[in-house]
Amino acid sequence: MKNIKHYIFSTTIVLLSAFMMTGCNLTEVDEVLDPNNPSVAGVLQDASKGELQNMVTGLEARHRNYVDNATELYGSFGREVWAFFESDPRFTIDWLGQEGITPYPNFFGSGGVYNTPYQTIKQANLLIGAAENTTSVTDAEKNAILGFAKTIKAFQYLIPLHGQYQNGIRFDVDEPLNPGPFLGYDEALTEILNLLDEANSDLNGASSTLPFSLTEGFGEYGFDSVAGLQQVNRAIKARASIYAEDWTGALDALDDSFMDLTAGEASMNVGVYHVYGNPPDAFNPLFYPLDANTNQIMVVHPSMIDDAEAGDQRVANKFYQRADPVSNANIPVDAEYQDARWASNTSPIPYLRNEELILIYAEALAQRNQGTDIADAEAAVNLIRDTWGLPPVALANTGEVIDQVLFERRYSLWAEGGHRWIDARRYDRLNEIDARYGTVFTQLERPTSETNWENNN
Repeated sequence: MKNIKHYIFSTTIVLLSAFMMTGCNLTEVDEVLDPNNPSVAGVLQDASKGELQNMVTGLEARHRNYVDNATELYGSFGREVWAFFESDPRFTIDWLGQEGITPYPNFFGSGGVYNTPYQTIKQANLLIGAAENTTSVTDAEKNAILGFAKTIKAFQYLIPLHGQYQNGIRFDVDEPLNPGPFLGYDEALTEILNLLDEANSDLNGASSTLPFSLTEGFGEYGFDSVAGLQQVNRAIKARASIYAEDWTGALDALDDSFMDLTAGEASMNVGVYHVYGNPPDAFNPLFYPLDANTNQIMVVHPSMIDDAEAGDQRVANKFYQRADPVSNANIPVDAEYQDARWASNTSPIPYLRNEELILIYAEALAQRNQGTDIADAEAAVNLIRDTWGLPPVALANTGEVIDQVLFERRYSLWAEGGHRWIDARRYDRLNEIDARYGTVFTQLERPTSETNWENNN
């Protein structure tokens, strides 16, 4: 399976070949189409299969652009990490709430969790519009494209919603100059869940074979098919359902997802990934060479080490103890550990794995609490613990299961998009986050551009 780099390179070669065959006229400049930013007029009217493929590839490329900002910003809020980036003191002062700082409009470094997801949503809308206005694919093939685009679109809405929380987000952004109203947290989640169901319905009516190719981010574990995309769609719905406290909905979604109640590291890592490569592709933005002499690095928050259980293999796998700790002018202690998850700067980054699905399963069972739910939830938690070399725990009721699930999620899902902050907030436990050298925020403020638009329209 090719990666994103290959498609961009191939498209460039095609464009260069066409240029050379038509000759060189220095008085005329032809428009060069970027597969990641296609001309609207060029693709909304009877797009070819090649153009649709370029747009799918572009959407998958954009889909990964939130990763570093969400991991570093939300991770700092939840004290999973410290962003020791000496290039600007606001990475620690503002992000950790030092010196009396509270969230403000256009909060420093938050564009990647607001603007960036909406750029991806815009790309998804363009792909949807192109698919709906072309004769180059059958209706069944069109459904496959729509199902893919809507699934990615739904996932992206969750990213700004985590930051804005009770401020809500705009859901209807199909017309940039005529956006819909802000929806509150619960209403936005409902729309996201409905969009996932709509995408799944499209995939139900899709062709047996995808009319486009996906990268190894989907293909590594067999999700580059209609059935595979439906499993991913249901997995995302399970995640969104626990945010909405729809426990039965989460369990129903898991039934049709790729959840596998099997112990072992291989089972835990089954999932979908963002892939990276050498130029012209992008590098893994979370990779930092071990023991590099740098003051530009994301480090492990010391509470992750302090609160860990002895023998937890997740600690050994994810946290590397540096030979020389890293210092930051605004933190009075040095950081001893850095991220150890990536073999190279082209390693893929997961955005949804089986390990998370198993923990969603345990949480939803405990909250539903019917029949054998508590016992089944306990078994799921212990499956995770057994995988990472920890002894089983006995859990007698909903409260005990939830306490344990939240603990396991801290280590199982460390630095995978800010789960710790999101989890603590939804269980009203922000006060349990280690707030040393700062404070813990509840949410960000609405960007000024959005406020200005509201005031003038």
